[in-house]
Amino acid sequence: MKAFDRIFIITIMLIIVLSASFNIIIIYYNTSYGSRQYRVEIKRVEALINENKETDIKNIDLSGYDYVKNIEKYNGSRDFYNVNSDYYICEAGGSLYRFDYVADNAGNTGVIIKADIIIAIMAFIVIAVFIFVRQKILLPFSQLSDVPYELSKGNLVVAVKESKNRYFGKFLWGVDLLRENMEQHKQRELKLQKDKNTLLLSISHDIKTPLQAIKLYSKAFSRNLYNDSAKQQEIAEKINKKVCEIEEFVSQIVKASSEEYLSLSVNTGEFFLSVLINKIAGYYNEKLGLVNINFKIGKYSDCLIYGDIERSVEVLQNIMENAVKYGDGNSISINICEEEGCILVQIINTGNALPEAELPHIFDSFWRGSNTGSNKGNGLGLYICRQLMHKMNGEIFAEIKGRDMAFTTVFQKV
Repeated sequence: MKAFDRIFIITIMLIIVLSASFNIIIIYYNTSYGSRQYRVEIKRVEALINENKETDIKNIDLSGYDYVKNIEKYNGSRDFYNVNSDYYICEAGGSLYRFDYVADNAGNTGVIIKADIIIAIMAFIVIAVFIFVRQKILLPFSQLSDVPYELSKGNLVVAVKESKNRYFGKFLWGVDLLRENMEQHKQRELKLQKDKNTLLLSISHDIKTPLQAIKLYSKAFSRNLYNDSAKQQEIAEKINKKVCEIEEFVSQIVKASSEEYLSLSVNTGEFFLSVLINKIAGYYNEKLGLVNINFKIGKYSDCLIYGDIERSVEVLQNIMENAVKYGDGNSISINICEEEGCILVQIINTGNALPEAELPHIFDSFWRGSNTGSNKGNGLGLYICRQLMHKMNGEIFAEIKGRDMAFTTVFQKV
């Protein structure tokens, strides 16, 4: 805002300086040249008299002159010089003549006034636009500058208010949607953490009973309290039963620890295949062109398919990023075909470095192949892609084609 205010002040000062300079130039021109225009007419009359020295000044028609209004010939009288109007005396045809004139600058004054009015209107428009931009656009936007900071601190309760002009409608809607999603994620995370802690505490308490029994039975065995083989067999079976109980508790802990840790919501509907492909092409045509990777999309027939357009874009983007990251940087292509009422979108990148034996694990969570090298990642990208495709009643699979790597997503056709 301070920078904008400085620009605003500088603009106003420039308008004032330009207006003042214009007026000074016009006034100087009028003073230097405007008041001398009468001399042109005087010279014209003087030339007329010189051409015909016998010309009677009373016969000179002054109706065509704007400045010279009267001509008097010197007759020796002092009244020749005693006049109340502006005059100019010169010699013509061997006699002195007095030319009474009017130095009228009203025309130029009118030009100055009109120009000043135009400058004032333009200045008013510029100032009005500056004030409008400041009050209706910049000021509301500056009030939003604290929103990301508040969100980073976890202040997710207060909704983002939209101004009446709605200049930032989509932006504010997106920020508010982000706030709501973060709040929901926070609540889900707290609930999940609470449930897990409750489960772990409950299982920890329940597991003490079989452990205590096993401990007592083991002490009895160590002290040879059971000499009868039948009794020993019975105790061994009881120990085995308690071990099975502990295993069940452990499996519950493992299950609780491996529960769905990602909230993958999908709004399944219908959308055109061209919309999905155009979104991918619009982003990667430029990006891959900058890194000199040949990018090609095969021909296809447009149709309606089932799924969530945003989630579908997320899946294909994830595959494309892997193709850029783990390919050889030579070529990436997208092929589309139809099989048994399904649309197959296949992304192929040259330069496969994944061993065949690792292919079955490629969609496992937290699994990273031996070809990842120093590339950063957490092994969740393809796992998320599979989960999303399953939620959209689709499928995804990978295959190695010689030196190329291919990922195929399967969408149901409407």
